[in-house]
Amino acid sequence: MGVEGLTVELGQTLQRVADLKFVLYRRPLHPELFCIHESRHLERGTYQADIWVMGLSHVVTVQSAGRCVTEVTTEDIEVLPQNGLVTTFPFRGERDHLEKLDDGMHYILSTQVERMNRNLFHASHRDLMHYGATRGMLVKFENWVHDDNLVPFSFIDWELRDRELHVQAFHSFPADYTILKTQSIFEVGPPPKPKQSR
Repeated sequence: MGVEGLTVELGQTLQRVADLKFVLYRRPLHPELFCIHESRHLERGTYQADIWVMGLSHVVTVQSAGRCVTEVTTEDIEVLPQNGLVTTFPFRGERDHLEKLDDGMHYILSTQVERMNRNLFHASHRDLMHYGATRGMLVKFENWVHDDNLVPFSFIDWELRDRELHVQAFHSFPADYTILKTQSIFEVGPPPKPKQSR
């Protein structure tokens, strides 16, 4: 429970893009930390993945042979554990990030916070809604509609490859005419061989 009896589940109320942060872990996170609106479980060869949408944010967890990488976008890192935390930073403009982990897994991220004028945002919002209706996960939040009558949404799309998971996420913030885009590649290399003792 949080302050004054409020739950600490993330994703129950409308977030603002300015408040969102990126967090990377080398461990899975417990689903009870979040208010998960929709989820997918994916499997391919040497790895499995879980994708959760929590409001205008998401979690992607990739696991393989006892190894794990978890990507989180969230507005409240205070409720998240410190154990297994690799890095965190706010979303601002454009940013690229690479994490080469010592267990054979690599993580590549590109992010963009794109603030638009009204007309461009309306067109982008419409195009993404149309595209998202036929693939991936499109989660709309009708109860968060603002003055412009545009529905905030999260759209997550992915591509499963033999040793890579590619994930694209789009979180639409109509009140700010802003879209947060993330593109992630989870590379699942072979586990390191144990060192031979002499």
